[in-house]
Amino acid sequence: MISAALTDKLSKWLDHQRALAGAAENTVKAYQTDVLGFLGFMTTHNGEAQGLGPIARVTVRDMRAWMAHERGRGVGARSLARSLSAVKSFYRWLSEREGFEPTAVLSTRAPKFQRKLPRPLEVQAASDMIDRVELQSSEPWIAARDTAVVTLLYGCGLRISEALALTGADIPLPEVLRIVGKGGKERIVPVIAPARDAVAAYVKLCPYPCTNHEPIFRAVRGGVLSPRVIQKVMEQSRMQLGLPATATPHAMRHSFATHLLAAGGDLRTIQELLGHASLSTTQAYTAVDAAHLMSVYARAHPKA
Repeated sequence: MISAALTDKLSKWLDHQRALAGAAENTVKAYQTDVLGFLGFMTTHNGEAQGLGPIARVTVRDMRAWMAHERGRGVGARSLARSLSAVKSFYRWLSEREGFEPTAVLSTRAPKFQRKLPRPLEVQAASDMIDRVELQSSEPWIAARDTAVVTLLYGCGLRISEALALTGADIPLPEVLRIVGKGGKERIVPVIAPARDAVAAYVKLCPYPCTNHEPIFRAVRGGVLSPRVIQKVMEQSRMQLGLPATATPHAMRHSFATHLLAAGGDLRTIQELLGHASLSTTQAYTAVDAAHLMSVYARAHPKA
């Protein structure tokens, strides 16, 4: 049970995340779920409804009990760290407005976990994937559609949601696109010739009109194309190619970044092309590159 006053504060904090912090709607929903889960536990744990008073009295012991409860029900270290981050952010914002000391919450350490590195494809595998996707449909316009989408993911480093958000106003594709990504963050992305050609080939075959306010990529019956369709096409293709399950649409974006880095691309530039808010997110690709280097060393060096 959560008091009306606390519910109102949570709502205002979420609005703050949307408006000032620029969080995407999916991120805001995740924040809400994490904080509500925490408050729900505290209600049961302390045997009282959570309002502005009780929430200000949360102790280090309470925090440990919540984290132990979450781990006990199977929540992984990564997910728990994310939830704790959301709770801390809410507490930091709330304490500034309500004038209480949030140290017990803010000093709680997140569980340690090993960050997952991106799983890019090899250069040839990325090329093979694009070629194979085209063979998954006997309908020419659908084959051209799927090829165009996957080419944009690899050729421009787009998220699948960004590729599917392109509209007729973007046709013909220019040499440079202005993309609105997560949290409304804008970035400029060069569009290589093969990507422009693939999209032009699809538009020429598509049976549906390509108007300014309608999405370019259409489902079979003319509706908005679902990301799941591209995911399924890539699943079929990667099984035929003998590629691992990590060969997903997002892996094409990872491949774009990793291959640019391997070719001598500047990390800051790649950060801008990907639309990462933090350089630390992009720096994961340096670890990928180092892992590849060590793999080659282990295979080639006679003393390895």
